[in-house]
Amino acid sequence: MTVADVTSRISQIQAQLAMLGPTTSATGAAAFAGALDEATGSTTMSGAASTGTTQGDAVVAGARKYLGVPYVWGGTDPDKGLDCSGLVQKVYSELGYELPRVSYEQARTGRAVESLAQAQRGDILAFGSPVHHVGIYIGNDQMIHAPRPGKDVEVSSVYETPTAIRRVLPDAGATVATGGVDAVGASTRVAAGTPYASLFETAAARYGVGADLLSAVAKQESGYDPTATSHAGAQGLMQLMPGTAQGLGVTNAYDPAQSVDGAARLLSTLLDRFGSTQLALAAYNAGPGAVLRYDGIPPYAETQNYVRSVMSTLEAA
Repeated sequence: MTVADVTSRISQIQAQLAMLGPTTSATGAAAFAGALDEATGSTTMSGAASTGTTQGDAVVAGARKYLGVPYVWGGTDPDKGLDCSGLVQKVYSELGYELPRVSYEQARTGRAVESLAQAQRGDILAFGSPVHHVGIYIGNDQMIHAPRPGKDVEVSSVYETPTAIRRVLPDAGATVATGGVDAVGASTRVAAGTPYASLFETAAARYGVGADLLSAVAKQESGYDPTATSHAGAQGLMQLMPGTAQGLGVTNAYDPAQSVDGAARLLSTLLDRFGSTQLALAAYNAGPGAVLRYDGIPPYAETQNYVRSVMSTLEAA
């Protein structure tokens, strides 16, 4: 897109916003920023790319859903209000990432990024020493954050040099083999007679997760029973917890098609994040935070048995 194209598109956006009538500054800025991102393909006016990944784009899209939500100190429920770290935690949790609750702990999660020039969309920006505020970088020296009491979640400039920039997501340009670096569970087909075979194969083609891996998880989780409910409250064929299902957009975890689709998206994220089928399975069972905390499969008997059992099923397939 040329500078002339961008200028023309900005004029169109401004005209469209004018037709909508008066808006709050936060809402207007958010609408303009979103439209400008779309117009420029998330590039600066000088043409310098704002790097990112598909997952980074998903983080930014997830954060945009909460624009206009009022700031509430200690808030973690968007229906009532969010504080800065509550917003960050909520957005990442919806993509299967378990982050600490408070800002100074979020400022130590993931990997350090040297400067804003190296930041990519979805990175966590931390401010203050000690850290007292966090936001989500969206590119072009802008972020989404919950600023302070009396304000709403908004798009703003990165108003000062961050104390820390942390990357939880894969680096832009990083490649991971389908089904994880170890390439276990990368098939697009399952054995004849496998229950729900068409669902596993459809999800495998859509998300790049092995159909045999999805089948093995379903076998371990529910014994292919779409009506199953665990003692902990996990539901359906793939045994999704209600909060996880909600974050994945699964409205009915007992619907096999929704359950498999949601689980495939979650496993795709975990495989990309950890680069290993065994670690992805451990995170599916115990949560990503536990895998990060122990830098490997957590020392929980249930999780270790779970990973062994699913891997054995895969190897026998």
